[in-house]
Amino acid sequence: MSNPNSAAIGRKSYKLLTASAMFAAMITLTTAYLFHIPVGVNGGYIHFGDAFIYLAAGLLPMPYACAAAAIGGGLADFVSGVPVWMIPTMIIKPLTAVWFTAKSPKLLCGRNLLALLLAGIVSNAGYYIAEALFSGNWLAPLATLWGGVVQSGGSAIVFLLAALALDRLNVKEQLGLCGRNE
Repeated sequence: MSNPNSAAIGRKSYKLLTASAMFAAMITLTTAYLFHIPVGVNGGYIHFGDAFIYLAAGLLPMPYACAAAAIGGGLADFVSGVPVWMIPTMIIKPLTAVWFTAKSPKLLCGRNLLALLLAGIVSNAGYYIAEALFSGNWLAPLATLWGGVVQSGGSAIVFLLAALALDRLNVKEQLGLCGRNE
């Protein structure tokens, strides 16, 4: 005899895993192919994939959002021809997601607005450190720091526009994502 609660929990887990996989795919596509603008000679590029990391972090429980960020970002580096960046990306991108909350009934809440700034700082600091370690030079990565700032700022704007639209459509409520535990 099966427990009806365990079946409901199993269905919810499958839904969250499916949503995480879809976000990982969107992160990969928007990072590697859509608005993918190479900068510098180190394999870096500007993209808006971080906006989907932020959306995942505002919609999904933290472990699922972090997994989507790590997998999506890592796959984007692999398919973009810069697999050397996979490990740093798979560490940095989940760290950008932890600042957001999915517990708010809206994507646009005070914590998620502050999280945009913190995610940008973490991302830029993380890639600066990784590039400095790869190059053995702590000054050279300063030359490409502007690309990270543009990327973070652009992704923040895309997130704000998408979150505004999704909040107006009450997507979190319609998907049953309001007020659930992370």
